Amino acid sequence: MSDEHHMDAVFQALAHASRRRMLDKVKDHPGIGVGVLASEFDVSRIAVMKHLAVLEQSGLIVSKKDGRTRRLYFNAVPIQQIHDRWTTEYSAYWSDKLIRIKYLAEIRSRSDGKDKKTGAK
Repeated sequence: MSDEHHMDAVFQALAHASRRRMLDKVKDHPGIGVGVLASEFDVSRIAVMKHLAVLEQSGLIVSKKDGRTRRLYFNAVPIQQIHDRWTTEYSAYWSDKLIRIKYLAEIRSRSDGKDKKTGAK
C-alpha cells in the first residue's frame, strides 16, 4: 500500500465516531478481547467486527489470537506518521514566524513603555 493510500485508510478509520471510541477503549485497555469490547457498544458484534476490520486495515489496531480470544492492541505509528508529515515540515516555518511576532511585540512594548515614562511621543 502506498503512503497516500495508507494515510487515506487512517483518515477513513478515524472519520467514524464509533471507531474512534473503539480505538480509545483499546488504547486504554491493551489486550482487550473483542467480546469485551463489543459488549460496550449498542450495535451487533458483526458491526463491531466490521469497524475493527477498518481499524486493522489502517494499522491502528493490531490483533493477536490468544486461544479462542482475539486480543486487540493500539498502534500509534500511523498517527505519528501523519503528525510528522505536516508538523516537521511546517513547525520550523511557523516557529520562526511566532518568534518574530514575539520579538516585535517586545520591542513595541519597550518603546511604548519608554514613551510613557518620558511623556514624549
